[in-house]
Amino acid sequence: MLANILRTDMHAHRPLPQDGDLGRAIAVLARAQQYATWNRQQISNQLRSLLREYYPSALAAFDPWRNGLCRREAHELFKAAPTPAKASRLTRTQLQAALKRAGRQRGIDAEAERLREVFRADWSHQPQLVEDALGKQMLALLVQLEAACTAADDLATAVEETFPQHPDAEIILSFPGLGTQLGARVLAEIGDDRGRFADARGLKAYAGASPITRASGKKSSITRRWVKNERLNHAGYLWAFASLTSSPGAKSHYRRRRDDHGDWHAAAQRNLFNRMIGQLYHCLQHHKLFDEHTAFPVELAAAA
Repeated sequence: MLANILRTDMHAHRPLPQDGDLGRAIAVLARAQQYATWNRQQISNQLRSLLREYYPSALAAFDPWRNGLCRREAHELFKAAPTPAKASRLTRTQLQAALKRAGRQRGIDAEAERLREVFRADWSHQPQLVEDALGKQMLALLVQLEAACTAADDLATAVEETFPQHPDAEIILSFPGLGTQLGARVLAEIGDDRGRFADARGLKAYAGASPITRASGKKSSITRRWVKNERLNHAGYLWAFASLTSSPGAKSHYRRRRDDHGDWHAAAQRNLFNRMIGQLYHCLQHHKLFDEHTAFPVELAAAA
């Protein structure tokens, strides 16, 4: 059963690309890492919903931390105090010890003092028996979350070790907005078979980046594609969004679509993805790295 899950894309119901062994290995790892990331986020959302019910001080305490509920510091504190009543009784020494067990090395004293003040503030409480029961439920979710975090991190490490070995990795990573994880996802969906798509338009349609024009009599409409590779389309949205901060040409193109053409944010992002994936197809076919001035000559000239 596990082999069938890895062999088939359950989200888009598409099999793995029929490429070389390295390409297929990257596809398996990239998809597995994405599944693990989705699973981690789902369990994190369940834990957050439970904490809102009986432990709001924990949400306030971990809010300044990026991905607070997935951090080891939060896990150690939850184990030390699974209920707000126990958290309010934690001493500075106990808080510092929990932070050290999580691997924190800097700002331990100041962070322990901040956590102590948050936990000892006035918060609403459930009855004690109910609070204890919810604490046990939280610890059960915490076990699942820790396993999901470990799986996602281990698979991300495997992708980082495997993806750079692929011949197309240098070309893909030369594009703004594409890192190792996102680049591996893009490669996993488009494959490394040069003859898989007849031209760039085929790849754009497969990714759901190119629009559909429908005409009947004197009426015509342009709509986005509904039938597409959902994984590649999702990766493309993240790609286009990340490229706005790393590519002046991409940012200028996006602004032109918003200001001159009146596109909404999603439409402008999709148009930018359509252009970027067409350029990726060209670079892969001709074994060329991404060049900012070649990709966006008009946008760069206008920005200058």
